[in-house]
Amino acid sequence: MNKGLRLTERWMQRALWLVAFAFAWFLIGLGGKFIDNMWTVQAPPTLEQFIDPAQRQALRSADEAAEKSQEQARALRDQAAQKLQVAQSNTRTAEDTFRNWLSTRRATANPDQDPELITRTRELDQLKATERAALAAVEAQDQALLDASQARERAAQRREELERPAREQAEHAARVHEFKVFLMRLALTLPLLLIAGWLFAKKRGSTWWPFVWGFIFFALFAFFVELVPYLPSYGGYVRYAMGIVVTVVAGRYAIVSLQRYLARQKAAEALPDLQRRGTLRYDVALSRMAKSVCPGCERGVELKDGTVDFCPHCGIGLFDRCTRCNTRKNAFARFCFSCGAPGSAGLPD
Repeated sequence: MNKGLRLTERWMQRALWLVAFAFAWFLIGLGGKFIDNMWTVQAPPTLEQFIDPAQRQALRSADEAAEKSQEQARALRDQAAQKLQVAQSNTRTAEDTFRNWLSTRRATANPDQDPELITRTRELDQLKATERAALAAVEAQDQALLDASQARERAAQRREELERPAREQAEHAARVHEFKVFLMRLALTLPLLLIAGWLFAKKRGSTWWPFVWGFIFFALFAFFVELVPYLPSYGGYVRYAMGIVVTVVAGRYAIVSLQRYLARQKAAEALPDLQRRGTLRYDVALSRMAKSVCPGCERGVELKDGTVDFCPHCGIGLFDRCTRCNTRKNAFARFCFSCGAPGSAGLPD
């Protein structure tokens, strides 16, 4: 914090910075609402807009019919599989019973049991026929399920053939829509950024600086957060080109500002000592002195050395003697810290 500022002034400076940030926050919130609503100004394109409704409805109906047939075939196949399992179980039980009975007949060798042998054989053949019928029903449902699956695959293939050109058109329309939204956002944020640049160059030190800096923060956030992430890529060309433009503009401003600053410093260092002091602000001079920096040329100076009274770089006086008590004091101080006598030259606030 600048040592030349009064205590109340320091706290007021902090409060004004809070005002600047609060002003920026509300502007960002309001601007975000406008930026978000720009996407809904024109509805984004959809794939269905580029497909013939009649063909789309026909494909949807065919796919729904194939899906329904597939579900029915799957349900009937489960029922047929259950019946086949029961028939196979009955056949196995009958075969085991027949084998046991046949073993008993051979052991007794009773010819009176021949009619029963014929009856049991017929019953077993009937169970075999039932099992084969159940197996045929399962195979039939498997065929129906396969037919339904193939029908759905054909419908999906026809839908893909129908949607392929429509998808290309929809992607192109989406890029156009995205570019339109970007241009609308650019039309809103670029003037804000230009106004912020003008305010930074001309008004950042004015009486209303909290609102100036709040607007600058808002414009920077709107441009670099609300706009830059939505830059159309086009393979990265647009974003890299935009980065080059921003870098060139910012770099040129920095270079020009540095050259102007060096020219001003060179012209100021050529002025007489008393005239140079008139161009320095009181709080700035004290702040630079507290950091062991020359207030005139802003170069580092060893101020802890009690013998250094002038800047070795630009020659401006840093320490002088009080005209009343002859105490060595800061040449930019308004009053002597030892006796309170006024300084030789006052600095503007």
